[in-house]
Amino acid sequence: MSTPLAPRKESLPLETRKNFRWTVVIWLLIGGIINYLDRANLSIAAPEMMKELGLTKTDIGLMGTVFSWSYALMQLPSGWLIDRFGTKKVYSIAVIWWSFATFLTGAVSKMSSFIAARLLLGIGEAPCFPTAAKITANWFPKKERGLATGFWDSSSKWGPAIAPPILVFLLVSFGWRALFYITGAIGIVFAILFLLFYKNPDQSRRLSEEERAYIQADGAGTEQGIGQTRIKWRTLFTYRSVWGMILGFFCTIWIWNIFLVFLPLYLVEAHHISLQELGIYASIPWIGGIFGNIFGGFVTKKLVDKGISTPINAKRSLISVCSLAAAVVVILIPFVQGIAITLTLLTLALLFISAITGSAWAMAGDVAPPALVASVGSIQNFGGYFGGAFSPVVAGFIVDATGSYLLAFVSGGIIAGCAALCYWFIVKDPIEDRNV
Repeated sequence: MSTPLAPRKESLPLETRKNFRWTVVIWLLIGGIINYLDRANLSIAAPEMMKELGLTKTDIGLMGTVFSWSYALMQLPSGWLIDRFGTKKVYSIAVIWWSFATFLTGAVSKMSSFIAARLLLGIGEAPCFPTAAKITANWFPKKERGLATGFWDSSSKWGPAIAPPILVFLLVSFGWRALFYITGAIGIVFAILFLLFYKNPDQSRRLSEEERAYIQADGAGTEQGIGQTRIKWRTLFTYRSVWGMILGFFCTIWIWNIFLVFLPLYLVEAHHISLQELGIYASIPWIGGIFGNIFGGFVTKKLVDKGISTPINAKRSLISVCSLAAAVVVILIPFVQGIAITLTLLTLALLFISAITGSAWAMAGDVAPPALVASVGSIQNFGGYFGGAFSPVVAGFIVDATGSYLLAFVSGGIIAGCAALCYWFIVKDPIEDRNV
């Protein structure tokens, strides 16, 4: 007597979810936090490295400069690679690459080897956020991209907020070399899980038909590559809106990197707080950054939902308002005295700046054709980190020359305000792919 065959495993449908697209944001958020942990580990390990290996502050600074420049320059090819070979493949290789570079940093002892490791780190980390921008454009309709981007872009604020306690614990418990080994291993595990479980929306069996139709109704739902457009990568630099994004992000990341590098030092030198207090006070402003990312995305979505604005104009408006607000707040910082009001202004400044960065990354999906979202996003980020590589050096020079942070903050605030001019008056129209 024959027994009935069990149903084949692949024929069993997977459970679908109504809002499965939001689980993709969790992947991007975790990846971004790991990205920032691997950037921050050098600053935490530096004192022990200097003590054991005889390195100088100039050596540590050189490692930071090498990372910044390699990260900025690799933005340009990384966008093309993502659009050419696909998000899943490039993102996975990038995470493994930068995790290996992190691991390598813990294994070497010569300055030349440290420089090579930081160079590799900058190259590997470059595709992270352009890939996230393209994945968001694949998974979300335009009206939701600002909110989705706000969530994953908040990883760049979660990183500075949570990195010190986590990395200090690893350093104290296991030593500075193990710090790099552990953070590198975390990235490799994440990359393996991403490879195993992430799928593009047109391949996902977790999507309900209702959600799939909702995503596809606004042009998303299928990943498109360079082969599906006749616009050449090099011609992107001929578009007015692309240049507005480059210049606007230059102004934004200029002040962002000043905070990233000098915020703890400013609190210590200008307000004479102790190292024990620094661990708490230096984290507070980044909470404002996290809120700004998410709140900015929420506002742009509401503007579109209520029919007040188109997706691109909602982001242009929010960026312009927040740029001007950031300018005023940043300029005020050196003129106040108390630690409470200083922390309040720093928190507001990072709130406004973070609202700008989230909307700017989401704007890549509004300006670029679907096949070139990563390319446009990475070109914008190149402009940002070109400015970001210079701003700490310029600010440091101003402080050394004047003995005060006043001109560094005033000039940084003015530059931040110029982002409003760039995004409002130069970024106008999306790139039309008429030949497809």
